[in-house]
Amino acid sequence: MNCIERCIKRTFDFTLALVSLVLFSPVMLVIAILIRREEPDGDVIYTQERVGYKGRPFKLYKFRSMYMDAEKDNAPQLYQEQDPRLTKIGAFIRAHHLDEFPQLWNVIKGDMSFVGPRPERQYFIDQISAVRPDYERLYALRPGLFSFATLYNGYTDTLEKMIRRLDLDIKYLENYSLWTDIKIIFLTSQSIIFGKKF
Repeated sequence: MNCIERCIKRTFDFTLALVSLVLFSPVMLVIAILIRREEPDGDVIYTQERVGYKGRPFKLYKFRSMYMDAEKDNAPQLYQEQDPRLTKIGAFIRAHHLDEFPQLWNVIKGDMSFVGPRPERQYFIDQISAVRPDYERLYALRPGLFSFATLYNGYTDTLEKMIRRLDLDIKYLENYSLWTDIKIIFLTSQSIIFGKKF
C-alpha cells in the first residue's frame, strides 16, 4: 500500500470499529454480566501485553475467558482445545470468538487494525524468532483483529503451527490491499456466524 491507501485503511479501521462497538454493545453487556455472574469477584476484561507495530508492546483487551490468575505460577501457555483453565462462559465465548470484542477498542486506539497478523506475546516471539529471524518483518504492519493466517490456518497451539502462521502472515504482508482486507473481514465474519471452528 502507498501512503494514501494506508490512510484510507486506517480511516476504514477506525470507522468500522466504532460502528461495531456501538452495534454490538448490547451483546457485550450480556457477556460482561455472564462473566461477572460466574465469578463475582473476577475481572470482566482481561489485559495482556502483546507486541505490535514497529515492535512496540501494547495492552490487548479481551473478555476474560479463563479463571483468575490462570498463569500466575506458570510460564505462558498456548490455548488448547478443552483447556482446563477456561470458565464455563469462557469456553462458550472463546469457541465463538466473542471474547475478542474488546479488541475493537484496540483498533480505535490505533494499536491494531481490523486485518493483520495476530499479535503475539514476547515469550512466544522469542521462540519463533530462534527458528525464523524474519518474524520481525511483521512489525511493518499493525496487528489485526482478523487475520489471513487465522482464517486459513486456524489458531496456533504448537510452535509448528506458529511457523506455518508466520509463512501466511508474510504472504499477506507481501500482497495486502484494501480489497484483500474486505475479503478477509467478510469470510471471517461468515465463518464466525456459521460456527466454523478455527
